[in-house]
Amino acid sequence: MGDYNGIGPEVILKALKQSDLNKSTPVLIGHERVFQFYEEKLKTGFKFHVIEKIPDYTTQEGLVNLLRSTDGANIEPIPGNPSVVAGQEAMKAVDLGASLCMKGEAHALVTAPISKESINKAGYHYPGHTEFLAEKSNSEEIQMILVHKSLRVALATIHIPVRDIAGQLTTNMIFQHINRLHHSLKNDFQILSPNIAVLGLNPHAGDGGIIGSEEIAIIKPAIDMAKKSGLSLNGPFPADGFFGSRQWQKFDGILAMYHDQGLIPFKTIAFGKGVNFTSGLSFIRTSPDHGTGFDIAGRNSASETSFKAAYNLAVQLAANKFKDDE
Repeated sequence: MGDYNGIGPEVILKALKQSDLNKSTPVLIGHERVFQFYEEKLKTGFKFHVIEKIPDYTTQEGLVNLLRSTDGANIEPIPGNPSVVAGQEAMKAVDLGASLCMKGEAHALVTAPISKESINKAGYHYPGHTEFLAEKSNSEEIQMILVHKSLRVALATIHIPVRDIAGQLTTNMIFQHINRLHHSLKNDFQILSPNIAVLGLNPHAGDGGIIGSEEIAIIKPAIDMAKKSGLSLNGPFPADGFFGSRQWQKFDGILAMYHDQGLIPFKTIAFGKGVNFTSGLSFIRTSPDHGTGFDIAGRNSASETSFKAAYNLAVQLAANKFKDDE
């Protein structure tokens, strides 16, 4: 359900209202008090079928399955107001959803936005969903990939201060991220022979070492290693020119060195339509490309486009992964 004082419950209900639920069976995780509160504002016509365990789900039209992650005793939705309780309840729901996927009771997890400040005050000391899910599932080689149609941007580093980025990059680490991206493009997205672009770290990709040596000393050797192993890729590209000249359209995936280098152009191209996919977990996890939207929460003005895209991508990836189980 995400942070229930943000736009999460709103975009979930709006997205499901527009989705073909004959192709998938969603199960909300949270508490019916939250969703009933927002249903009264949105009037989607949904009623909530509270279940005790996943096998109790229904496919009856107009009913949405809901699995409680909490007894709801302290839940009081106040849109736009961050709170410790809301942060705690958001993470309980994420925790339960991940557990269901890890046990094979659910095919994919779609997470709604959380407040990093609220979850940290609630005792969850993580910079975001991704790091929590990686630790919970003992997944060491995870990768954040932002997806919109044929644009797929992966990140070598995620939620770390800018001053720490260069020190985190090593040739082996970048080589592993190239391999992870190649594996995900081939297996998750079923692209037979992926072509990957790798961005530089410095302005002008270092300009031959004049504006920084990381491209020569760290990034280019990783690219060469990947090429020798049979992968198709090019770089390091200067990030501004790469996106400005639309070179990204020639590649199946892009590896950016840090968060804003990849996400600023991605969100400029696809804001409100993009999806965050966490590659390398033991289960499928997607999320919308926006935050909690506290400033517009409870006003019935939040766009559901990104959450709907996240849900649809999760359904697609699950169909790819579990097709032999049908």
